[in-house]
Amino acid sequence: MGNCFSTSSVAEISPLDLAVKPPLAVVASPAAAAQTHLPAPPTRLPIPPPSAKETTATATATSTVTVKLYGPPNSLVTSYLRFALLHKRVNLRFVPSEDQKPTIQIGSEKTSGTQDALLRYIEEKFPEPRLMLWKFNLEGFDEATPPVVKTIWLQHRSMTWHVERMLRWSEDLAARGGRRAVDPSVGTPKMEIRKFAKSYTQLQEMMLEHAQMEERILFPVLESVDRGMCKSASAEHGRELPLMNGIKEYIKSIAVMDSGICSEELFSLASRFKSLQMMCKAHFEEEEKELLPMVEAAEMGKEKQKKLMNQGLEVMRGTHTNVFDFLLQGLTPQEAMQYLDLLMNFADPDLISSFMCQRDIVD
Repeated sequence: MGNCFSTSSVAEISPLDLAVKPPLAVVASPAAAAQTHLPAPPTRLPIPPPSAKETTATATATSTVTVKLYGPPNSLVTSYLRFALLHKRVNLRFVPSEDQKPTIQIGSEKTSGTQDALLRYIEEKFPEPRLMLWKFNLEGFDEATPPVVKTIWLQHRSMTWHVERMLRWSEDLAARGGRRAVDPSVGTPKMEIRKFAKSYTQLQEMMLEHAQMEERILFPVLESVDRGMCKSASAEHGRELPLMNGIKEYIKSIAVMDSGICSEELFSLASRFKSLQMMCKAHFEEEEKELLPMVEAAEMGKEKQKKLMNQGLEVMRGTHTNVFDFLLQGLTPQEAMQYLDLLMNFADPDLISSFMCQRDIVD
């Protein structure tokens, strides 16, 4: 995970995060996953980061390579391949082309082909981080799992990571007592608070639209087959909203302090983020255990499932238009590509082209 697409300082994302978050090995319960087609609560085993020597070698191997991507700028396939290359941390140069078949050039070598063929080519040329999974088997999913369930689960993953990141950042701010961060790119304490506020605004937009999507699209479907099923989840949304709004106002009050930022306010802010983190964790786990398996149990046809997913994306248009990179940053590279695969395979092309194709090209 990490800031795969932004050119901003890593410190703007979080003073405590590395530029690339170490990957995680996940151990899940095969029995539970087989019963529900949903992820069992995973035990995360952190893989130690590489040594400084290994890190330098890897950085040299990728950062000195310039990759040219040719293709129409309004093509979903071109955009998909661009996201894949950005995850590889190569120097990417996009060259608009009228040819509908995208082409990748590395040095003097040019390769054209289908989306899958070019993704395999990217994986062969730049093995790390791995992007491809031949089946959607993240955390126990399988082909029978409705796409809207996979989408919601991945959104949960992203929001969970961002909430935890904001918690760590707020704790670091409090520990420093409002003093300047070690990283000079963070700027003055006032500048850092503004960056902190911007990041929280992005998170809040994603969380609010996610809740609206569930309430308008997912919950009515489940309530139609078993009235009262979503009562607890709806109540959780009601409890989270005042806390989220309170955090936003508290950040505003800290930002306008004339006498400087003091530790007391920052520790209070960190405490509020801790409450939000605990509340979201319990809420997401409840939904994934009690509600999402029922979407498959509702026995909707493929077309109904596809319609449900597109309705959900329509409700979350703001997230996918304004903070799409932010959403993907909260996922591992494999998860981010799985999210893009879901959009490419099940979403309405006209809808997703509005937030996949109309983006600034990064050279």
